[in-house]
Amino acid sequence: MDLITKNNEIFTSFLEKADKMDKALGGIIQNYQPLLNGEKYITDKELSKLLNISRRTLQDYRTEGKIPYYLVGGKILYKESDIEKMLIENYYPKPDSF
Repeated sequence: MDLITKNNEIFTSFLEKADKMDKALGGIIQNYQPLLNGEKYITDKELSKLLNISRRTLQDYRTEGKIPYYLVGGKILYKESDIEKMLIENYYPKPDSF
C-alpha cells in the first residue's frame, strides 16, 4: 500500500477538483433566488442591469404607472412575470420591407 502525501499526484488532483466544485457551488448559492408562490422577484438593481436602463428610469416608469412593483421595507421588488408581460405588451415588430 502506497502512502498518500500532500505531494501525491492523485491527492493534488483531488484537491484541485474539490476547489473547482467549491467555487461552482459558491456561485450557485450567491445567485440563488427562491420562488415565492411560483414567482421570482427581482430587485431594482437587477432589473436595471437586465434591461440596460438606469434605476432613475425605473423610478420614472413606476411613477408613471408603466411598471408594477412592490415596496417592502423600503426595497423595491418586481415580479418577473409582470416584467415579461410589460415587455410583450410594448413589443413593436420591425415593419416588413417594401
